[in-house]
Amino acid sequence: MPFDLLPAASIQTRNTRPLAVWLFALCAMVLVMVTLGGATRLTGSGLSIMEWAPIMGTLPPMSDAEWQRLYALYQKIPQYDLVNRGFGLDGFKGIFWLEWAHRLWGRLMGLAFAVPLLVFAVRRRIDRRLALKLGALLVLGGLQGLVGWVMVASGFEADRTAVSPYRLVAHLSLAVTLYAALLWTALDLWRRPSLGGPAALRRMTGLVTVLVALTMAAGGFVAGLKAGLTYNTFPLMDGRWVPSGVLAMRPWVLNMFENVTTVQFDHRVLATVTGIVALGTVAAGMRLVRGPVRAALAWLGVAVVVQYALGVATLVRVVPVGLGAMHQAMAMLVLTAALVALHTQRDRPILRAGLQVRPSNLT
Repeated sequence: MPFDLLPAASIQTRNTRPLAVWLFALCAMVLVMVTLGGATRLTGSGLSIMEWAPIMGTLPPMSDAEWQRLYALYQKIPQYDLVNRGFGLDGFKGIFWLEWAHRLWGRLMGLAFAVPLLVFAVRRRIDRRLALKLGALLVLGGLQGLVGWVMVASGFEADRTAVSPYRLVAHLSLAVTLYAALLWTALDLWRRPSLGGPAALRRMTGLVTVLVALTMAAGGFVAGLKAGLTYNTFPLMDGRWVPSGVLAMRPWVLNMFENVTTVQFDHRVLATVTGIVALGTVAAGMRLVRGPVRAALAWLGVAVVVQYALGVATLVRVVPVGLGAMHQAMAMLVLTAALVALHTQRDRPILRAGLQVRPSNLT
């Protein structure tokens, strides 16, 4: 049977780098997708397409009558009445094309996953263990598309001019999870020997990775509440280190997700803590390790500094679209650097002349 999968150990004797290159390319596509998603949010384009048409929606409107029909649908939602009333068909086209490109890119990602997967399976390049991983990634990608539509649909509700912040964060978190899983699997398949490292350094790098992910989730709430449009000074907020009103809501836990002041404050604090821990980890690593591990940590330090500067610039300039999209893309690159730094420190068995040995035992 051409679709028979290899035994779990067989793939160790084959070149897995073509598989890794494919997954790295998918990572790049996810990065573009997240950046496009940030641009659609910043421009208010995400609600311009009100129909869920996975197949027929691939084609853009081909006639004036179709444009008029879609524009009439858009005129029925609160965003049109409260934000864009009277901007005309040309204005509608301006936001439509960005959202259409965003959705088209998602469809292309599905093809870029499914078609090579089929080819690799036919050529028997995938073992059973990898097949399970890739199957889970395929399901996760499909779920991401479904959650994306559920998120968009929340913006059609009465008195809403944007999507639900909770659903936005769920959509972003799924994208980040998919990206991280793709990248980690690709790094495994690239099959460079894991170099290991001090256990404390690995734990610190893992902590940095978790903090980066939490900071990104907090940034999702900032985006969902448009909290970046207020308190546009740094480092103080309204002239204070801790602004008033951070616990204005009851119960208090709602402040973390629905209070504009608290949401921005939390994101600032998390970003700062993440930066300090990351740079401390990098500084320690520069003294403790050499070679690829040291290089990976150095890139992590550079990425964190650039991202922090971008965040401050985006805030004080009141979130221009270009800077906002760059800030979102750079967050993904920081996560990439953290994951690569963590992966290079894995102390796992590697294949050497048919024997499995641990990197710590190599001389």
